[in-house]
Amino acid sequence: MDEFHQLSTAFLELGRGYQQAIEDITMRMGAGMAKFICKEVETIDDYNEYCHYVAGLVGLGLSKLFHAAKLEDLASDELSNSMGLFLQKTNIIRDYLEDINEIPKSRMFWPREIWSRYVNKLEDLKYEENSSKAVECLNDMVTNALLHAEDCLQYMSNLRDSAIFRFCAIPQIMAIGTLALCYNNIQVFRGVVKMRRGLTAQVMDRTRSMADVYGAFFDFSCMLKAKVDKKDPNADRTLSRIEAIQKVCRDSGTLNRRRSYIVDGSKSNSAVIFVLIAMLSVIIAYVLANRKINF
Repeated sequence: MDEFHQLSTAFLELGRGYQQAIEDITMRMGAGMAKFICKEVETIDDYNEYCHYVAGLVGLGLSKLFHAAKLEDLASDELSNSMGLFLQKTNIIRDYLEDINEIPKSRMFWPREIWSRYVNKLEDLKYEENSSKAVECLNDMVTNALLHAEDCLQYMSNLRDSAIFRFCAIPQIMAIGTLALCYNNIQVFRGVVKMRRGLTAQVMDRTRSMADVYGAFFDFSCMLKAKVDKKDPNADRTLSRIEAIQKVCRDSGTLNRRRSYIVDGSKSNSAVIFVLIAMLSVIIAYVLANRKINF
């Protein structure tokens, strides 16, 4: 607030179209966040509402700014909202341990409607004796987040400006990649789960077109699908959502042009394994030859 005069000066220099978008979204975000100062996230509807105020409205605001700049058509509120919710839910899932251990205690936004199916208290998920229930709860949360993926693909497919496209697409690919890593992964309750820096660099470098987005979503959904345990109580719902995402990617007709994150990674791994085997063979041959001489 000490520097608010700087913000105000910059704001007043903007065109009226930008000002109106910022005024509207800021007012709605402030009112919504104030509402959740005292309101707990009890139901999935509460969860969606909270994420709407802190992230969905950012999506709406950005869509209005893109339109005000005459660079994009005005996206629907539903699609814009999903762009924010997909990112926000991914962050809420990934940051469970950091948030629950924060001192003084921070607010937690995993909805009681989900976690109460598995434990009595939300913090119980981090204890080793509850590992199996914690993973089931985690998978339930990831499955909920996947609801927004199809909307995100639709939103991005409508973008025309290349800079705006990359600005929107890279975080969404990071989100689906992070969900694939978090799914069925007890490490979410033990430490930090993040995409490797090399893979992050690949995403940033490769994301140039919608074909790249479809390819990335398809690859990461394949990775996620391979981790689904049929015994998981949400397995059928999870698989249904994954298959819906993959269908959109297949129907785009662009998958044959993708540079696969998974395939490329396997090629790299295969090359490393080949070199290691070759080196091991040389070492074994050397040791055996020396033994023969000693005999």
